[in-house]
Amino acid sequence: MKAGIFKTRISEEGLKATKQREEILNIFLNSAGHKNLGQIYAQVSKINPKIGYTTVYRTLKLLTRLGMATQRKFADGETRYEPASEGTHHDHLICLECGKIIEFEDRTIETLQNGVARRHGFKIFHHRMELYGRCEACKRKRGKKKN
Repeated sequence: MKAGIFKTRISEEGLKATKQREEILNIFLNSAGHKNLGQIYAQVSKINPKIGYTTVYRTLKLLTRLGMATQRKFADGETRYEPASEGTHHDHLICLECGKIIEFEDRTIETLQNGVARRHGFKIFHHRMELYGRCEACKRKRGKKKN
């Protein structure tokens, strides 16, 4: 399904849906979590070692421009990519110790944000919520070190 959307969007841009781009798209869409360029390239090179780092980089930029990937920069400053999910929204909890990223959705938070915007006559186009702290596993490790 996404491959069809990719072919349509890429042709609208006047570009070609090359085999390399399609391989990168499939690997990207089938990888879990928030991956940086190096991690995605490592996966791609296992499948097709002829695909270069620059091709992966340019394809990720293209996927972002086409709305099929979302580029994220968290507090560590590293750019990560995740497949864009149309019509849905999620926020992130980021552990400052181990770097774990937890996605979550909360209708109550979304309702509150929309209410604040409405009260101020503000139209929201998009937003991001990133909460930084310590995950459960790191809290447990820290607790053991104190004993």
